[in-house]
Amino acid sequence: MRKVIKSFNAALLFMIFALYCHSQVYAAYPERPVTLVVPQAPGGASDALARILAHKLSEQWGQPVVVENRAGAGGNIGLSHVAKSRKDGYTLLMSYEGTQAINVSLYSDLQYDPVKDFVAVATIATVPFLCVVNNNVKARTFEEFIALGKSKSNITFGSAGSGSVNHLLGEMVNLAAGTHMTHVPYKGASPALADLLGGRITAVFTSVPSIAQQIESGKVRALAVTSADRSKQLPTVPTIAESGYTNFDVNPWFGIFAPKDTPVEIVNKINADIGALLQSAEMAKSIAAQGASPLVSTPVQFQSMLDRDIKKWATVVQKSDAKVN
Repeated sequence: MRKVIKSFNAALLFMIFALYCHSQVYAAYPERPVTLVVPQAPGGASDALARILAHKLSEQWGQPVVVENRAGAGGNIGLSHVAKSRKDGYTLLMSYEGTQAINVSLYSDLQYDPVKDFVAVATIATVPFLCVVNNNVKARTFEEFIALGKSKSNITFGSAGSGSVNHLLGEMVNLAAGTHMTHVPYKGASPALADLLGGRITAVFTSVPSIAQQIESGKVRALAVTSADRSKQLPTVPTIAESGYTNFDVNPWFGIFAPKDTPVEIVNKINADIGALLQSAEMAKSIAAQGASPLVSTPVQFQSMLDRDIKKWATVVQKSDAKVN
């Protein structure tokens, strides 16, 4: 009997030691450089927020956090790369509502599953979008713009590409207001904004950071914000909801994902570290400079947001019959 008890005690001690070592390994994360993949080209909101976050995490972790842009195919190239990466927390994804919640409804041949192949780690920020028109447009308010959209067939809106948030926001307005705006897809947001400034398209639905400078300099005119609340950066611009479309609320989120089955201890550590950063005054100021608002959540809360938004955008894709290029 004593031998049995000794054997049991030895096994128990071994298990406790193993668990201790296991926890210490995760507590030491990261022990080498971390790659943060951005599935869009440099210069956009995802890239800007990723670089702010990477800089602060590098300082906090004492390890380099390297931003790697893998653009193309509506974000699918970058997402596919991360989905197939090692599940060790050293390859992370900076994604946003557009690629993570829309592509699943838009593409029939994805090489990854946006839900099953990723784990939601931490939200970073929300970035409101705007309805912006060129200065040749007679409409001075969103209501006047809607009236034009109902009465004329030559009202156009540009986007960063078919199936992008910019595109589907325009389709949401068409559905909500009964307008007949024609979508003009571009290969990225920059050429769409260039044609807006040149008067070649009527409008764009774009993020506040991408167009705020041109609005403030009077080169284009902002008519409405797509989120339920006004933008802190452009507080005089009313919301679409204030124009009578009370349920209109699109305020895209940006956040961090990891390959599915990344150890929960690592996921929770990254979430806690990012959450602490987001609550610092310095980080909040850096994010606000991008026209964004910090957003703190748990992994479970973030996953719930993703599930909700996949359903929301699936309805828009279906009703608008949106197609990829």
